[in-house]
Amino acid sequence: MDSFDLSINRYDQNTFKGRLFHFLNVIDPRTLFPKFFFGLSLNESQLLLKQYENKTLPLGVTKEKLLLAKKIKESAIHPDTGEKIPMPFRMSGFVPFGVPIVVGVLLPNPTMLSTAFWQTLNQSHNALVNYSNRNATKPFSMNTFIQSYLGAVASAVGLSLSLNALVERSTRLKPATRYFVQKFVPFPAVALAGVCNVVLMRRNELKTGIDVKDANGLVVGTSKIAAQKALFETALTRAFLPAPILICSPLILTAIEKTTLLDKFPRLRLPVTALVATLCFGAALPLAISLFPQIGSIKGGELEPDLNVSRDAVLYYNKGL
Repeated sequence: MDSFDLSINRYDQNTFKGRLFHFLNVIDPRTLFPKFFFGLSLNESQLLLKQYENKTLPLGVTKEKLLLAKKIKESAIHPDTGEKIPMPFRMSGFVPFGVPIVVGVLLPNPTMLSTAFWQTLNQSHNALVNYSNRNATKPFSMNTFIQSYLGAVASAVGLSLSLNALVERSTRLKPATRYFVQKFVPFPAVALAGVCNVVLMRRNELKTGIDVKDANGLVVGTSKIAAQKALFETALTRAFLPAPILICSPLILTAIEKTTLLDKFPRLRLPVTALVATLCFGAALPLAISLFPQIGSIKGGELEPDLNVSRDAVLYYNKGL
């Protein structure tokens, strides 16, 4: 156990494959109820990790149990604040709590009212996920949160309703073509809204900057340039995230509709839609958040001159998720 270093990630975070395996571990939905699935609660996990740090581990604690404790803690505790993230807004809860909303977005023949309802619900969930997984090294006022939330939701609903109206008013499209195209309307709306959402919910970081640290974890200063890089990378993940869900799901559902299954068993429509959405969402999330490491790096020469660090020094920051 003496040679075992828990601070070193088991997976290489410099490769997409390594990040994918890491995040598959972190977003495991079973960590929402760790005592039931693993026999180890969040509080017990934190206690074990504290004992590890203080070198007071009881006899018989294995490396596997420590790694499990680390997994449970990383899935639920914010790395900057040390506070517990509410279940629906953890990355491990994103799919379980988000699937019912995605199913609603994918329902056929949406009306203006239903589109507004599901997009409002979707972007409200996304806004709270973005807020809960932000870089939290600087304070974030409630007034800023409310303004950001309202802007994020309004942009999403407005984009979606506008695109739906555009398709509905297109007289050149045949009814069957219009129905098919309308199934894909949610993707550009949700992708654009997802980017707007994360930018608006985390715009405070652009104003205040975020902490950058050296290799030993010591804060060397605050950087707006690092904040821009963190936000840009997170925005790209949000633009990619809806693609497998809102492009693949309609394609799969359209193929299923061409069979006689749903004609013979119309009550299966909703369960089939839910199953397809769950599979696509479950595949999309780890792929999207694995595009970039959570702990980003940046050269000293790219940062503000007043930070007074070597140009070749590599500094680190929490990108957020």
